[in-house]
Amino acid sequence: MFKKISITIVALAVLLFALPALADHHKAKIMTKDGLGAYIADAKGLTLYYFTKDSAGKSVCLGDCLEKWPAYAADKVEPQGGLEAKDFGTIKRDDGKPQVTYKGFPLYYFFKDQKPGDTNGQGVGGVWYVINPAAFPPKK
Repeated sequence: MFKKISITIVALAVLLFALPALADHHKAKIMTKDGLGAYIADAKGLTLYYFTKDSAGKSVCLGDCLEKWPAYAADKVEPQGGLEAKDFGTIKRDDGKPQVTYKGFPLYYFFKDQKPGDTNGQGVGGVWYVINPAAFPPKK
């Protein structure tokens, strides 16, 4: 009986410490970088990108594309530091999975960004870009 209670207490402690860390992933903030300016990142500082071939409410990044550009998924985003909740939403992708949007446009990570502040996806193929909240969506 004592062993069961100990295991339960340990499991609860792990959950209590893990849940805030998991929730942080679903926060978005503004970061800045010399030569690039302001851009949106998750709470860990991993850069979020948009794909110019997408349209508001629709992702066209499928299959191999998603291996290099994983979708940013969260039930709800908690905006920080000047970002507004009304600008974030969620769409259901063609594969049935949720994806977070900013002003209607789907958000992605880039597989070559390994640490906070990396922006290796900026300008890739002339279609992948960081999001400057003050100038988004860009005028075509």
